[in-house]
Amino acid sequence: MAWNWQHQNWPEFIYNEADFVEFERKFIEKAGIIQGSLLHIDEAHQEALKVDLMSDEALKTSEIEGEILNRDSVQSSIRKHFGLQTDHRKIPPAEQGIAEIMVDLYRNYQKPLNETTLFYWHRFLTNGRQDLLDIGKYRTHEDPMQVVSGPIGSSTVHFEAPPSSQVPNEMKRFIHWFNESENQLPALTRAAIAHLYFECIHPFEDGNGRIGRAICEKSLSQSLGRPVLIALSHTIEENKKAYYKALETYNKGLEINGWIEYFCETVLKAQDHTQKAVHFIIEKGKFYQRFSDKLNDRQLKVVDRIFSEGVSGFKGGLSAKNYSSITGTPSATTTRDLTKMVEIGAFKKTGELKSTRYYLSIKMG
Repeated sequence: MAWNWQHQNWPEFIYNEADFVEFERKFIEKAGIIQGSLLHIDEAHQEALKVDLMSDEALKTSEIEGEILNRDSVQSSIRKHFGLQTDHRKIPPAEQGIAEIMVDLYRNYQKPLNETTLFYWHRFLTNGRQDLLDIGKYRTHEDPMQVVSGPIGSSTVHFEAPPSSQVPNEMKRFIHWFNESENQLPALTRAAIAHLYFECIHPFEDGNGRIGRAICEKSLSQSLGRPVLIALSHTIEENKKAYYKALETYNKGLEINGWIEYFCETVLKAQDHTQKAVHFIIEKGKFYQRFSDKLNDRQLKVVDRIFSEGVSGFKGGLSAKNYSSITGTPSATTTRDLTKMVEIGAFKKTGELKSTRYYLSIKMG
């Protein structure tokens, strides 16, 4: 079986650009809607939203690879970069590293891609690692670079990348293509090809997936002319089996229509998530305007806690037990507080008795 990089015409990918015209149109339209929605948010809330979206992407791109990071540490590191207030906690190497990449993507998306940037990302991504031979440079090991699953002796090879000796030339060609294609290809098509192309070279000893997704976001930001702040990794992580399946399906040949279609659909879903996050911030502001002077300190504490959970809120809704736990109040006080919040319209109530749950009265569209 030949891998795509072994084909004679590699890397001349084959696809029908006309098949993605509607996807490209929707991407630009959704990007405009998101940008317009941001105008309804004050600067402080825009900064908070930016940190939230960047932190979530940092966490999810790591989670795709099986690495679970601390959200508070990632957020603190990103906030420090933007000169925002932090809790001055000590940031572990992994959290600091991925935060550094997210901030660099935001600030320097317009700059051409080069080896210096890629090596910089890799050094931060592998910050604190002691198990790698090559950090901040392309892999040099002689063993085949393979993506493998299953037990030793009966394992399955899902992909094999070019030998390490070929990587410098492959990457020189990739970087040239990426920079030359900025004004030649539609946004989604370019980002989709960039991701697959990079992953098929797999130039680093580790971290290729996270760097590949960073390249996607850089590509999309360049196409829009502003930081994209898209929930790409969040969306991929929700169904990462489909993501890995798509990569595996299209690493053997040069026809990639199906891969681009998968990628387009994923990006549009990611935009929808971002739009929900923007709308959530708008609704949060409206909620406090309506109710902040009508709620006591206990009630406000609970509201703040629910909003801190983000768009999804408390899974399954807020229970009376949750309320008591957050506020430290007895059941009688909890009942009075919750009843009052329903009466004034701050909370919506569902269910009865032990199944009773409460939700913020906000419109999530």
